[in-house]
Amino acid sequence: MNKTSALFRGLSLAFSLACASGLAVTPLLAKDANFPTSEDLRNLKAMSAPQLSPDGKFVLFTVTDSTAEGAKSHLWLVSTSGNASARQLTYSPASDKRGEHSGMWTPDSSAVLFAAKRGETTQIFRLPMSGGEAMPYDLKVVPPVDDSKEKDALPPVTESAKPAAAADPLPINPSGFSLSPDGNWLAIWAADPGTPGEKKAKEAKADALWVNHERHGSRLYLAALNTDGSIDGALKPVALAPDVVAASWSPKSDRLIAITELPNEASDLGPSATEWTVTIGALDKPTSISSLPATVRGGFVWSEDATEILFIAQTPEDAPPGVEELFALSLPDEGSGPKPHPVRLMPDFLGGVAGEPEFLSNGKVLVPVSVGTREGLVTITPDGKSAPESIPQKLPVLLGLNTNRKQTGWVWIAEGSDQPPALCFAKTPGGTCIPLAAPSLSKQTFRAMPSKLIQWQNEGLTIEGLLYLPPEAATKKVPLIVDVHGGPTGVWRDSYGDWDGFLLSHGWAILRPNPRGSSGYGAKFAAANKNDLGGADFRDIMAGVDFVIKNYSVDGNKLALMGYSYGGEMAGFAEGKTDRFKAIISGAPVIDQFSEYGTERGSWYDRWFYGKPWEHFEDVWRQSPLSGVGKAKTPFLLLQGESDVTDPVGQAQEMYRALRQAGVPVDLVTYPREDHGPLARGIFGYPVPEPWHGFDARRRIVQFLQKGFGEEAK
Repeated sequence: MNKTSALFRGLSLAFSLACASGLAVTPLLAKDANFPTSEDLRNLKAMSAPQLSPDGKFVLFTVTDSTAEGAKSHLWLVSTSGNASARQLTYSPASDKRGEHSGMWTPDSSAVLFAAKRGETTQIFRLPMSGGEAMPYDLKVVPPVDDSKEKDALPPVTESAKPAAAADPLPINPSGFSLSPDGNWLAIWAADPGTPGEKKAKEAKADALWVNHERHGSRLYLAALNTDGSIDGALKPVALAPDVVAASWSPKSDRLIAITELPNEASDLGPSATEWTVTIGALDKPTSISSLPATVRGGFVWSEDATEILFIAQTPEDAPPGVEELFALSLPDEGSGPKPHPVRLMPDFLGGVAGEPEFLSNGKVLVPVSVGTREGLVTITPDGKSAPESIPQKLPVLLGLNTNRKQTGWVWIAEGSDQPPALCFAKTPGGTCIPLAAPSLSKQTFRAMPSKLIQWQNEGLTIEGLLYLPPEAATKKVPLIVDVHGGPTGVWRDSYGDWDGFLLSHGWAILRPNPRGSSGYGAKFAAANKNDLGGADFRDIMAGVDFVIKNYSVDGNKLALMGYSYGGEMAGFAEGKTDRFKAIISGAPVIDQFSEYGTERGSWYDRWFYGKPWEHFEDVWRQSPLSGVGKAKTPFLLLQGESDVTDPVGQAQEMYRALRQAGVPVDLVTYPREDHGPLARGIFGYPVPEPWHGFDARRRIVQFLQKGFGEEAK
């Protein structure tokens, strides 16, 4: 048995022991509780990003208002004692449509920094914990680029109207920031400010866009801070070319590592990240870390002595972009010889890295991981030579694990299929949860049904899925909705969702399969549908349908399939491959791989699966749902955001036209202003700014399924 197999079984055993030992929380099955309605889903809040204060006394976290309330986010504070209620820390004026976000403690716990848009640009605010108003930092730079001064600029600039040679500093629009551990420096990365001349050109409609020749970008600046937290002098630019996307401070606050990516959609040609060491005393001389890969994502985690870093990057195995691993890199002193290469810490792990790792005081590394349908914790040694060891936990999904520098405690969000998100505090990672009094995320307690983890075999692989059965299944066979995740490297987790209860309230069962190509089962499993989209992964799903019909109280004559993104694409495949479903719902799908490849925001991800379309014509057409329209029969509903740049609206329009001309019942509903992710979140009941699009989509989904199942509207 290899260590990966042992780990997978060990994690499963740990979760089982947690439940068997009475650690599981009683599920919400109160008979007097109701399932949520569609209107209830408009009134759900969300909680995220818990952060333990440096002194360990408080937890800062974010609560997002419900869709009905505008979906603004705010910072909240709660004591780790577990004896006090949480209080809202920040509030938004009516002009601010997003709210406060990106909260961060100062190293002495005396203040909190956060970002908010109170005017034309996003600003960074400092809020003292001793009381008083949050004050914004005055962040301005001399614009490094001014297109209105170029030789061929329009409108032409006359000699008398030429701007002064020296530009005035202008406010920047930060996209991210990071405070040094000693509190003396604030790193900020922000897009170049638009100049008055450029604004004038836009007002004059001199706004032709030369694609992929943009000179503006996101740059890195450092602000020196006084002891009272105010900025000392002007922002100091770091000599890095745009685009800067992240920066991570050394524990000694003497340097940081910044990540840049090539601008102008270079990522469409391949990974383009470069990592740089920036020393405080030499901001004009960053040093490239040549041994780091171009696929590094997010920031870096430093060891306390600043001699080693952890980072997440693409696995070297042949796997889809985004299938990542954890790496470690030693940082030798300058001039001490060749740079070492990164070490793979979990090369054979049958799962994935699900969060930021931490160096522990005992010399090990703590890693949030995803294993199948669960998210938990493992510990490993930083040399990568030991098998990961699992940490038992109460609930199947642990999110947002965070600690302070001294690791005096740990905070996280725990949830399960029948357990709403709970804010937890413990002295040890994954230890006994002390529930903290976070605000209620809903106006009432809803009924929830526990999921059933099921497994079946297909074509040499073991496939997992989550099955949800409504109360009616105890006395009769019920209709089944097959819900396909996106990606295809997405995965269904055993997490909580009121969307589940909304569907169950109609007496419908839900099957959520994780077919080959899903994350959380190792790189080989994620790569198992290469050049086979809609092939074996579709058959995995249908084998799961057969398994459920055979073993559970499900009516095999009342089946429906739905999905979003790749799930919507799979809905398109199902339309042309089977007539077993009574209704198929497709959200934001890919329908034609050729036109999708040329119009989507980036093609690098798709290229891994089937290559460049013009070089692999037959493969690409075979993996286009449009190729199966000639066999289509099932009523089909398309839901699509008009501003979607991931799977553009033309994809849904192509399917609508094809099915309509083929005489298949089909409906297309488009939603103005909606991009890919926001429309999905709105449908599933997460807070979004659009007040009615999710509600409208849910209503149409229910009516469409009721018609397909031959049911009367309730």
